[in-house]
Amino acid sequence: MSEHHPLLCFLFFLSFSQLLFSSSFSFSNSTKICPHGQSLALLRLKKSISIKKSHSPFCGIINGGTTSYPKTEYWKEDSDCCSWRGVTCDLVTGHVIELDLSCSRLSGTIHSNSTLFRFPHLQRLNLAFNNFYGSSVSAGFGRFSSLTYLDLSRSGFSGLISPEISHLSNLVSLDLTWNEGAEFAPHGFDSLVQNLTKLQKLHLRGISISSIFPNSLLNRSSLISLDLSECGLYGRFPDNDIHLPKLELLDLRENSNLSGNFPRFSSISNLKSLQILDLSGCQFSGSIPSSISNLKSLQTLDLSNCQFSGSIPASLENLTQITSFSLNYNHFSGKIPNIFYNLRNLISLDLSENNFSGQIPPSIGNLTNLHELDFSVNQLEGAIPSSVYGFSSLSYVRLQYNLFNGIIPSWLYTLPSLIELDLSHNKFTGHIGEFQFDSLEKIDLSMNELHGSIPTSIFELVNLSSLYLFSNNLSGVLETSKFEKLINLFDLDLSNNMLSLTMSVHSNSMLPNIQTLDLSHNNISGMFSWNVGKDTLRHLNLSYNFISGFEMLPWSSMRILDLHFNLLQGKLPTPTNSTYFFSVSHNKLSGEISPLICKASSMGVLDLSHNNFGGMLPHCLGNFSKDISVLNLRRNQFHGIIPQTFLKGNSFRTLDFNSNQLEGLVPRSLIICKELEVLNLGNNKINDTFPHWLGALPKLQVLVLRFNHFHGQIGFSKIKSPFMSLRIIDLAHNDFEGDLPEMYLRSLKATMNIDEGNMTRKYMGDDNYQDSMMVTIKGSEIEFVKILNTFTTIDFSCNKFQGVIPECIGNLNSLRGLNLSHNYLTGYIPLSFKNLKMVESLDLSSNKLSGRIPQELTILTFLEVLNLSQNHLIGFIPQGNQFQTFGNDSYYGNPGLCGFPLSKRCTTDEIPYPSQEIEAKFESGFDWKITLMGYGCGLVIGLSLGCLIFVSGKPEWLVWIIDKNIHKKIVRNKRSTRGRGARVS
Repeated sequence: MSEHHPLLCFLFFLSFSQLLFSSSFSFSNSTKICPHGQSLALLRLKKSISIKKSHSPFCGIINGGTTSYPKTEYWKEDSDCCSWRGVTCDLVTGHVIELDLSCSRLSGTIHSNSTLFRFPHLQRLNLAFNNFYGSSVSAGFGRFSSLTYLDLSRSGFSGLISPEISHLSNLVSLDLTWNEGAEFAPHGFDSLVQNLTKLQKLHLRGISISSIFPNSLLNRSSLISLDLSECGLYGRFPDNDIHLPKLELLDLRENSNLSGNFPRFSSISNLKSLQILDLSGCQFSGSIPSSISNLKSLQTLDLSNCQFSGSIPASLENLTQITSFSLNYNHFSGKIPNIFYNLRNLISLDLSENNFSGQIPPSIGNLTNLHELDFSVNQLEGAIPSSVYGFSSLSYVRLQYNLFNGIIPSWLYTLPSLIELDLSHNKFTGHIGEFQFDSLEKIDLSMNELHGSIPTSIFELVNLSSLYLFSNNLSGVLETSKFEKLINLFDLDLSNNMLSLTMSVHSNSMLPNIQTLDLSHNNISGMFSWNVGKDTLRHLNLSYNFISGFEMLPWSSMRILDLHFNLLQGKLPTPTNSTYFFSVSHNKLSGEISPLICKASSMGVLDLSHNNFGGMLPHCLGNFSKDISVLNLRRNQFHGIIPQTFLKGNSFRTLDFNSNQLEGLVPRSLIICKELEVLNLGNNKINDTFPHWLGALPKLQVLVLRFNHFHGQIGFSKIKSPFMSLRIIDLAHNDFEGDLPEMYLRSLKATMNIDEGNMTRKYMGDDNYQDSMMVTIKGSEIEFVKILNTFTTIDFSCNKFQGVIPECIGNLNSLRGLNLSHNYLTGYIPLSFKNLKMVESLDLSSNKLSGRIPQELTILTFLEVLNLSQNHLIGFIPQGNQFQTFGNDSYYGNPGLCGFPLSKRCTTDEIPYPSQEIEAKFESGFDWKITLMGYGCGLVIGLSLGCLIFVSGKPEWLVWIIDKNIHKKIVRNKRSTRGRGARVS
């Protein structure tokens, strides 16, 4: 038998060669092996789906460099379908076994009866990167019983995924990534996991699973790649060991309701393959175990935006293959360990938004391949290491919001690939050095203590798009001609320095792409003639300088133009029609307001306050822009009437006409200003009765009518619950008479039961404009540049109100200030005032009140200003808590009062027994520390003591109310010497 073996082999070879030749000959002679039915099914599929002209940009990026082209256009009816692009057949049977139509620009709906599902022998199907919007993963996909590979990623499938897909028991790879709107039916995902036991790759990113993480997946030993990111997983990730010895990728990112500890891998042998571990955007917590060092192949570790805490384990130094390491947005603390000596492959290192402290470890200098370094928003301190070399690839350095100090090290100026340098919000000192390379696109050195001039090398950075040097101590003369080479600059912020500006005649054509320019808070003076960015500039802030005027306002695309606090003179410069924010407040502008300003139909904020404008107001000011929310004309010399017409559906939030000479009636058309929150008509000559109809405005929070000629009784309102949102009301210095308006006082819900602990503390206004007001305390005016949303006050002083004080005022338990002084009120001080537990200023002076001062008022531990003078009060002055701090001026003019602090002593029958409520307070323990804390907690109205407090140091509670950078202005009230309590203007 053995002697015939060579002959048999030869005959077999000859037969096989003949077969191959025959097959080749057949193909070359256009012999079709594709069954007619399959060819017809493919042609019908081609006809049912159109082709887009545009291609998917993701194909070349994600799909291995594959370019997008319409494969089906090459399908011709007179050719063999097995030769068509994207079609692969079995050479023996001719059956279509693979269909790859990825990146084919296909568009249309794949219906359940599509001819796509007429290929029962199909083993591989790839429809990725197309546009099948409106299609679902229907039951037809479950008919491919031989299918091992299915890729429908990024193709617009939506709706319920048919449970029949779990019948594809031979599937090795399933990718449904990024089909927005596609989702599994209840228990559908569990069925898929249980039935598809051969899976090596399971990618479902962006598919709505809405399930807990199935335990069975952790024991699927065949799995190589598992991506369940952004799938709506919830519950707790299993704490038991993971048995996935072949796993290379585990991506669970952005499952915001998935919690648990760092995954437990069963043994060292099961950790050798893992290259990518991404848990970012979940609720994983706890610490990183030291056993993480066993992940020897790990290249990417992303634990960002979780709830991890503790310190970084030193064992991480053993992950020598790691290229990307992200722990940002967690609660890690402690020092950054000196672990980087062996991590030379590291490209991206992000530890931002944690609580790391201490200094940057010196081994950071060994990361010679580093591309991105981000330690921002921590508590790192000390100097940046100075002996660092070889960072040839470092492109992004972000160290902002830390406590670094010292000079900026020289190596940061010599990085050849540096694109972004952000060292803002630190304590760096010294001069800014000279940059050696022009690769930089963004520099942010703001909020430091740098001084000296701006280095000349910055003006050579031709790729620079953003330059932020604000809030330093930079000085010198800046010549506009230096900006000639910065043709790509979009944002320039040099504010809050000591720079002056020399403007070149030929510099207006510079910075052709500039969009934001902020030179505020500097020493710029004279005429401003740098008309840079005529067609591109959208935001210009020159406030807080010494600019006297403009040649013109040439910017056609301007949106925000802020010129307040300068020395502008002459007539009002007219803003362009595109302007949204325009402020020239606190200047010396004069003349009348031209009606041309009403052509700025995009205006949202118009602030002309604190100038010398006069004349009558243009009638169009109330209706020239549907977007205008703020109109501030306070402290000018306007006369005549307030504009009577307001646009229906307007957006007015703030109307401030305070301190002019306006007269007439309050415009009834204000009733259509449904968004109105602040109406300030104070200090004018308006002659009207109380505008009760304003009570229908649902959002009105501030109403100031002080110092006018309002008259008559306030009376009742036909509105069921008027002024529901009102929390600041000032009617002082008018001629109102009759009883206090009990109906309105009962309706002030915004001054009741404010839960400050659960409120977000913010100021009235928005990012573009914040409201301000004047508060009068003991005859002095204090400007609140910002109004806290918890501030509440009522001022009815200096009118002709009479009768008793309503008990219902005691219901306004969130009131900060109450001034009823200089009226004709009679009767007793209501016992209900003991409920005003937040009140800081109480002025009932110059009335006709009688009886005793309620002992219960001593529980008002926030009370800082009390004035009961010039009444008919009698008896013992209560003692305890805040009452120990009030002087004689709080009580003078009441001959019947006795006791501390007055020199008149009380007789035995004048000393009352303490009430049960007060006695219980003392029995439970009296602590002078608590008393003094109560004295110090007067947060808002307590600013009457501001001068003394600022001398002794700025306590935190005061800084909390008024930002340390706001402008404080105290002016004596020259219009009246009668009022001594808190009033708003």
